[in-house]
Amino acid sequence: MIRLFDTHEVRPIKELEGLWEFQPVSRQGEVPERMAYRLPVPGCWETHPEFGTYRGVGLYRRTFRIAHRTNLRLAFKGVSHTADVYLDGELVAHHHNAYTAFDTVVRQVEPGEHEIRLYADNSFGEHSALHIPNDYYTYGGPIRPVLLEEIGDVYIERVAFWPEWKDGIWHGRWKATVRNLADTAQTTELELGLEGAKPHGGERLRAALRIEAGESVTVERTAAYPAAEAWNPDLPVLYTLRALLLEKEPGGAKRAVDDWIDRIGFRCIDTEGGRLRVNGRNVRLQGVNRHEDHARSGAALSFADMLHDLELIRDLGCNAVRTSHYPSDERFLDLCDEFGLLVWEENHARGLTEEQMRQPNFRRQSEDVTREMVEQHVNRPSIVIWAVLNECASDTLYGRSIYESELALIRELDPSRPRTFASHHRERDLCLDLADIVSLNLYPGWYTDEDPGRLMHQAAEWAERLGGPGKALIFSEFGADGYYGFRSRERVKGSEERQCDILGDNLRAYLAEDSPLTGVFVWQFGDCRVTEATGWLLSRGCTRNSKGLVDGYRRPKLAYDTVRAHFRGQPDGALR
Repeated sequence: MIRLFDTHEVRPIKELEGLWEFQPVSRQGEVPERMAYRLPVPGCWETHPEFGTYRGVGLYRRTFRIAHRTNLRLAFKGVSHTADVYLDGELVAHHHNAYTAFDTVVRQVEPGEHEIRLYADNSFGEHSALHIPNDYYTYGGPIRPVLLEEIGDVYIERVAFWPEWKDGIWHGRWKATVRNLADTAQTTELELGLEGAKPHGGERLRAALRIEAGESVTVERTAAYPAAEAWNPDLPVLYTLRALLLEKEPGGAKRAVDDWIDRIGFRCIDTEGGRLRVNGRNVRLQGVNRHEDHARSGAALSFADMLHDLELIRDLGCNAVRTSHYPSDERFLDLCDEFGLLVWEENHARGLTEEQMRQPNFRRQSEDVTREMVEQHVNRPSIVIWAVLNECASDTLYGRSIYESELALIRELDPSRPRTFASHHRERDLCLDLADIVSLNLYPGWYTDEDPGRLMHQAAEWAERLGGPGKALIFSEFGADGYYGFRSRERVKGSEERQCDILGDNLRAYLAEDSPLTGVFVWQFGDCRVTEATGWLLSRGCTRNSKGLVDGYRRPKLAYDTVRAHFRGQPDGALR
């Protein structure tokens, strides 16, 4: 499954799902004498018995056939973590980062059989500034779908839609990019519309285009939609966005030659009055941090597993989820759009020191991820917060320059959503003033013996003093280890009982009537695998982060019911 809906009806598209040949190799581009294995795509090679801890380069290979000469667009929704793609022996794409999509277009491919070679590299090294030994695992392989599309010389490259509430009705701002692959200028007509929501004064928006050879044209339009209904968490109304390229046929009739389909919702986000507001209403976020990690499938979760995660998160009483610490799979975001679960989505970088942020590739790779995240997911109504650089060097002047640059990039790409970052530097942070929302990771009861209530009010003072008065404040991480099945009458650290105690103490303070918090996110939804390494990672028993409310197989711990009781307003029912 690519998405929860068809993204094209005119453009021919095929998902390259199934068994691909596989072979570990020593470097990108190497062609082995034989391919000894077959692995699933999407999938992680760690699910194979021989490659459970393999770190290096893996070659995936398959062939496909096309019936006629055409332009091909190959799209990869996520390859972990550095990818090189060859078509018929020629390098056609290179991409860094596991968690954003990339594509490549190959012109005038002849009919017949063709070979794709995909090299995936999950090794750590100078080539990779973002992927380091970390508190989650860097799996290997094409962890998300791979697509093959046939496109004409002129095709739709991207369509974005921003809703706006103005003068008592909904408006929409369109931005569509059309590309010309041909060696000569081309003319075409672009048609933009929403199914079920007509613009004021017409059925659809239209633009006649002339595009020079090898160039792209971006069309911007605005329209009022007086009959549109709002997307709200309790009633998530979605509209199908449809863009068409039209070509005149002999006789004057018009034929659709390409299309782009997405789903949007009409809603607006702001932080007026120091609170997060959705469509003018204050919302207190009650959520969990979620890694894309499953004990059975690694980072390549099936759609059924994604839906199960979402249903458990909703059962907890959550109205929000944080995609820690990277952009999520499009299909999970589709589910959030459809079920009304609010999303904090962030780029990919966790726990980097100033030295690591000075790595020559860091700035470029981090900004690439941020740009790809926003451009690829901007249409999603469920995403209400963009975030960057979790627990990085925001306590240094050099770090501040990076945070300032990335937050400015998001504002340029999408001015409609508030921006934040999760900090653990407390009163030493130098960047809180740059964000629209102040977000802090604090672990009273686990890493410190502080009282959660006193710490919360102290944190509000830091935010007021360092981040500017009146900003919304979120506790983006708090929690405790709980090893599934480890029970202790003495309630020692690491037991399920102690995890309940710590989370209960935190939530009683954070959800109280006098709480200054706009939102809370429990760390974390499910246990996840971590990198096997020395240093602080040795503290992760069984090479797992065990702060999940469920274990890697989604078996609830006692703390699941504790959080559920508090989030559903029944703290007396919490286990102690």
